[in-house]
Amino acid sequence: MSSDDSWKIGILFSTTGVTSIIEQSQLNGTLLAIDEINAAGGVRGRPIAPVSYNPDSVVSCYGEMAEKLIVEDRITALFGCYMSSSRKEVLPVVERRNALFFYPTLYEGFEYSPNVIYGGATPNQNSVPLANHLMNNFGKRIFFVGSDYIYPRESNRVMRNVLRQGGGEVLGERYYDFDADTAQFARIAQEIVDLKPDAIFSTVVGQMCIDFYRAYHAAGGDGRVCPIASLTTNEAEIAAIGAGAAVGHITAAPYFRTINSPANRKFLKAYKQKFGTVRDVTSCCEAAYCQMHMFAAALEEVGEMDTDRLHEALLGASFDAPQGHIKIDPDNNHTYLQSRIARVDERGEFVIENKVRRAIKPDPYLVYPGIHDWSFRTQKVAQTSA
Repeated sequence: MSSDDSWKIGILFSTTGVTSIIEQSQLNGTLLAIDEINAAGGVRGRPIAPVSYNPDSVVSCYGEMAEKLIVEDRITALFGCYMSSSRKEVLPVVERRNALFFYPTLYEGFEYSPNVIYGGATPNQNSVPLANHLMNNFGKRIFFVGSDYIYPRESNRVMRNVLRQGGGEVLGERYYDFDADTAQFARIAQEIVDLKPDAIFSTVVGQMCIDFYRAYHAAGGDGRVCPIASLTTNEAEIAAIGAGAAVGHITAAPYFRTINSPANRKFLKAYKQKFGTVRDVTSCCEAAYCQMHMFAAALEEVGEMDTDRLHEALLGASFDAPQGHIKIDPDNNHTYLQSRIARVDERGEFVIENKVRRAIKPDPYLVYPGIHDWSFRTQKVAQTSA
């Protein structure tokens, strides 16, 4: 079959560099979905053919490679990016060229583009429930540690405002460049242990996340007493950190590998068959998988790679995802998602402790934070299923 008989799409996930531990899982989720779509006959009898570039976790490369995909490869549907800084590089390119960009990562909110389909959690879907959980279960004195780029600084701004609404207090706030060494994390870990906050809110990503959690454990920090709570730390990073250093720590996300449902069991079985393990399956991986399936359904309906028509078909589109039922909000291009809070057990697995009763409408501008109403929308979970 010639390339003219396929639907070409562009992929921008790093398989090397500081964020590759997450972006590789996003790439895997994307490729698994493509395999499933093609095995079922493709879209209107034509396979999806990915053209993939590796930006090497270098922020400027994402925009440059997006331009190459659109101009040289003549592709108008792009999937990719983990960090907000890399998304910000791609954003003006797809807007100027009127391409469609699928972003499968939680982010800080406060953005809208008609050319972007946002597949990850917004602050009202993860920051608000996490703040409420920490204050109700551990206390209101929180210490912030983050990587030094857009997402951590903006997420901390949002989290600070949500904590204040609930009577919480930020005891300290530190940011680290991507070249930070383990000695720097050892110093901040010791400072935190000495200060004795009720919990730590971490927006440290990539390899830095692994270094920070290990440093906290080495300094005597115990997640069962004073947890590191995060929106980004996931199964792949917990595996790299090790169960001993990770036990007790908390993540808020729409998806965890331990969800016990037919859709998730099917997803994990297919993932293991293709990649040999489910160790690196993450919420970002699941979001990438879902976005590819939703794109294919829209393409099936439209029958052409026309950005405007595809965008219209995607608004209001739904999918029975491994996390549960999700839907693209026609009001803002973001996605109705489930919301869960999980804690790492002694085996290094996330145990879901809280979950929402239904998917939450995305509120990227946090117009209605609703922290005081959160407890009425959730239910306690006493086992590893959801």
